[in-house]
Amino acid sequence: MIDIERLADWMDGTGLPGKGEPIEARFLSGGTQNEIYEISRGEERCVIRIPPAAAPADRDKGILREWRIIEALDGTDVPHTSAIAACDDTSVLGRAFYLMGFVDGWSPMDHKRWTAPFTEDLSLRPQLGYQLAEGIALLSKVDWRAKGLEDLGRPEGFHERQVGRWTSFFEGIKGRELDGMDTATRWLQENRPIDYIPGLMHGDYQFANVMFRDGAPARMAAIVDWEMGTVGDPKLDLAWMLQGWPEDTAAESASTASYVDLRGMPSRNQMMQHYADVSGRQVDDLDYYLVLAKWKLAIVLERGYQRAGDDHKLQAFGSIVPDLMRSAADLAESTDYRS
Repeated sequence: MIDIERLADWMDGTGLPGKGEPIEARFLSGGTQNEIYEISRGEERCVIRIPPAAAPADRDKGILREWRIIEALDGTDVPHTSAIAACDDTSVLGRAFYLMGFVDGWSPMDHKRWTAPFTEDLSLRPQLGYQLAEGIALLSKVDWRAKGLEDLGRPEGFHERQVGRWTSFFEGIKGRELDGMDTATRWLQENRPIDYIPGLMHGDYQFANVMFRDGAPARMAAIVDWEMGTVGDPKLDLAWMLQGWPEDTAAESASTASYVDLRGMPSRNQMMQHYADVSGRQVDDLDYYLVLAKWKLAIVLERGYQRAGDDHKLQAFGSIVPDLMRSAADLAESTDYRS
């Protein structure tokens, strides 16, 4: 639990509203990387995001990196939490932290299902999908240079670095061979996107990392969890979102294609087209990004599997990873464009 008296002193010294009012903190979520609490002070409500005491030391830099992105989104059309204040002085609460606006809404990860009225009425679900695609389309249009984010990532050579970086990462955690990895890796080395326009990207974009307003029609309230945010290729966000999207969202199998029921959602092509219409980016080379997303996600999940121990959730990656890598290889072999 955070020290609310020290937090109150810091908030008073920063000139935030509610000076002298008592503070209440309610745990919302968290794990090994970050903890999130709702902070109530008089009529004011906000959220604090802070690494737990046992998190690696570099999470303090990570939390301040997240803050830079959230602060940069103020004044843009991207659905986001408002930026209130950040603290890099670890003597206050033991870790760096920031305060952001409280979002009145819901997350698909709350119960890994939709809330009413989207639970049963499939005719209302398409807008959930379109809002999801629109969120990163708007993000891709942010003028990251004007927002002072030139040093957030290394956009030059982004695609040239992907294969080498993640291949080396895999070698460091390797515990087994993955069928199709050599094929997908070689294809990625030999191919590049048709065009590459650097932009702000989320890095782990999916329903799990967005919030919606209550009620219909679906309205995205905020994109959240910016741990992987960087300046790179925004179309990788699109592929990350779509890499497991079912071909037929009317089929019963779409109900189990994800951690949420995707029946009634727009088709993959409709999602792609909406992204293209809003972002102004072409999506003719999306297969490249889908291969990269599947390949990269397989490697990321493989790390979890190799470290699973008695964790049943991580153990489940043991069968998911080979299927994902094989899917990346199959898509690569069926895609014949050369950039």
